[in-house]
Amino acid sequence: MVDRQALGRWGEEVAVEHLQAQGVEVLDRNWRCREGELDLVVRELGTVAFVEVKTRSGLGYGEPAEAVSRLKARRIHGLAARWLAEHRPRGVVELRFDVVSVLRTPDGPEVVHLRGAF
Repeated sequence: MVDRQALGRWGEEVAVEHLQAQGVEVLDRNWRCREGELDLVVRELGTVAFVEVKTRSGLGYGEPAEAVSRLKARRIHGLAARWLAEHRPRGVVELRFDVVSVLRTPDGPEVVHLRGAF
């Protein structure tokens, strides 16, 4: 049996390492408010991206990114507005909503960064 919370934490750490290796700056991790949580808020040049990290240990339920429903995307949009109101990052030209899929395989993690996923 897979400990889902441990798998999720591992996947998020893998996602952060992957993004930082690409030169992306992590502005916030696991930001919470009454309405929910943002996994990652990152800056890539003049763009702030709100990143949902989805991790799976197999493909029995499909690709990790497929777990982001319309309802989840709508919730993330609302959370992003709250985060922006609180933080007001300077030099931001664009906003983007991404998904980072992490699949745990015997050969190591497979990471796919879907920019502008929703």
